[in-house]
Amino acid sequence: MTIEELQRQVGQHVSTSDWFEVDQTRIDQFAVATEDHHDIHVDPEAARDMPFGQTIAHGFLTLSMLAPFYNTGFPKIDGRQYGLNYGFNRVRFLAPVKSGKRIRGHFTVLSLLEKQAGNYRINMEVTVEIEGEEKPAMIAEWVTFVVV
Repeated sequence: MTIEELQRQVGQHVSTSDWFEVDQTRIDQFAVATEDHHDIHVDPEAARDMPFGQTIAHGFLTLSMLAPFYNTGFPKIDGRQYGLNYGFNRVRFLAPVKSGKRIRGHFTVLSLLEKQAGNYRINMEVTVEIEGEEKPAMIAEWVTFVVV
């Protein structure tokens, strides 16, 4: 897709990523990487007595899944040299991702601005769907830079 084609899609849903399973192994590995070993994430037995009845993914694990969602779902921009993560304007965790569930990201381009010749800032909304559930896990406004 050209940058001009993407510009014409501002305000529209542009793509959906592949599904990714959030199994206990992924949750445990994230706990090790972040040193967040709270029982609600890593102890299935203890988590049975907690509000969700089983382990759930860390909110930041859900947020970190935006990278593979982008790689499998966001349109490839013709002539793209590289992209940079600029940050987030807003992130809200709306529902827990229970161990064993699959999630995917839905992308809507909110704005696309040329900051310098060939340098674009893209603001996008990403909604993280949990398979089989009505409420999304997360909605984030993500800001990236792309050099074309």
